[in-house]
Amino acid sequence: MSERVVAAIDQGTTSTRCLLFNRAGRMLAVAQREHRQHYPRPGRVEHDVEEIWRNVASIVPAALRRAGLGPENIAALGIANQRETTVIWNRHTGLPLARAITWQDTRTDGIVSRLTSEGHGELFSSVCGLAPATYFAGPRLRWLLDNVAGARAGAERGDVLFGTMETWLIWRLTGGPDGGVHVTDVTNASRTMMMDIRTREWSPTLLEALDVPERMLPRIRSNSEVYGTCTAVLPGVPVAGALGDQQAALVGQTCFAPGEAKCTYGTGAFLLMNTGTRIAESTHGLIPTMGYVLGDGEPVYALEGSIAMTGSLVQWFRDSLGLIETAPQIETLALTVPDNGGCYIVPAFSGLYAPRWHPDARGVMVGLTSYIDRGHLARAVLEATGWQTREVVDAMNADSGLPVTRLKVDGGMTANHLLMQFLADVLDVPVERPLGSEAVSLGAAYAAGLAVGHWSNLETLRANWHRAAAWEPAMDPALRRREHANWGRAVDRSYDWVLPS
Repeated sequence: MSERVVAAIDQGTTSTRCLLFNRAGRMLAVAQREHRQHYPRPGRVEHDVEEIWRNVASIVPAALRRAGLGPENIAALGIANQRETTVIWNRHTGLPLARAITWQDTRTDGIVSRLTSEGHGELFSSVCGLAPATYFAGPRLRWLLDNVAGARAGAERGDVLFGTMETWLIWRLTGGPDGGVHVTDVTNASRTMMMDIRTREWSPTLLEALDVPERMLPRIRSNSEVYGTCTAVLPGVPVAGALGDQQAALVGQTCFAPGEAKCTYGTGAFLLMNTGTRIAESTHGLIPTMGYVLGDGEPVYALEGSIAMTGSLVQWFRDSLGLIETAPQIETLALTVPDNGGCYIVPAFSGLYAPRWHPDARGVMVGLTSYIDRGHLARAVLEATGWQTREVVDAMNADSGLPVTRLKVDGGMTANHLLMQFLADVLDVPVERPLGSEAVSLGAAYAAGLAVGHWSNLETLRANWHRAAAWEPAMDPALRRREHANWGRAVDRSYDWVLPS
């Protein structure tokens, strides 16, 4: 019999992938399929979860074929998912009542404003650690209950179920309408504005404030345990791990000690720091969140800073402006000039996320002169990711009392050496990339493998981590201070663009 491996499904914002990992944490095979982005109105972003399910059903067998393996070789399956994306479906038919509302969608701004104006802001912050924001799943669920025909009545009868994407996939994998397991993991539950961050259970008080029927909610489970057994796609394989994608990367990067931090660069960028068993309060615009709970172990918390647009800004530069043909070409174009020429791009396309949280901001390009060419714009696009990361790191250092002394990075943008060097320069700390940049998928695999004894403990996982590349800061401190000040002035000009209607 061939070696036993662990499978991970990484259900992301733009695509879904299946990856297979061996005991050393090395990827053996990958299969990927993109899904369509639906933009029915400005500020609205939706996914067809039936399309995503069909993609899962095709990529998992494809990954097995590429590795020359069958379901009998899979010790366990783990899932990582785009967080906060919200779906409701009929428990009897398995059909969604509407397209999923994604984490980037801002249609719930009215619901969020009402929660705040009615004085619920402090309640949510104290119970779930999250101030009301369009970013989270709870207001999306409320919008669906209020706007989709039959949703609320079905939810109150117990016929309509809610989940984030890992809940939907676990339910489908374990039988769907025929006995599917309806669970969520603690990291995804912590992003809904409905879970008490201390008890790790649904909060009746918060459900009442959001007007959400509890019987439609999944059971909250740890990140590493056997939830059920696949009846579809991987028959007989235990589904044994689930994490929101950013917490999965924290585990995949083996950030198991307080103070260790990672940043994942994908569609957006997400910086998480392990704060141990302590819930770190934030006064600088960060989110205290669940880091992970492995089986019946102690809960580990994290501080998070979320940046909405990093990789998606490069996509916009490619697809909407047509200034490059492929995403990697942005580095080549940026290297045609020595600096940004005085140009700064603030990508507040759907407002500013951490640490500023200005939903009324919109993107700006400042400092334009006749001197500016495509190369300067390319450099400004990349530098926007560096400066946004710097703002989050500054907030994290202020809040945690555990200054970031090195940053582990992963995700597609880490292939851009110019950007990674710029990161090290503006953060003034070393930036490190591991061998294999698939930290999200690897974290999901680790959680599942730990649950079934495929890996014995966290030290085994630490031993799998190997540095592939590192960048040391080399920027003149005076230049760093001057450019940082210019970036701040550019951000100020993005504020208050969207006026109350």
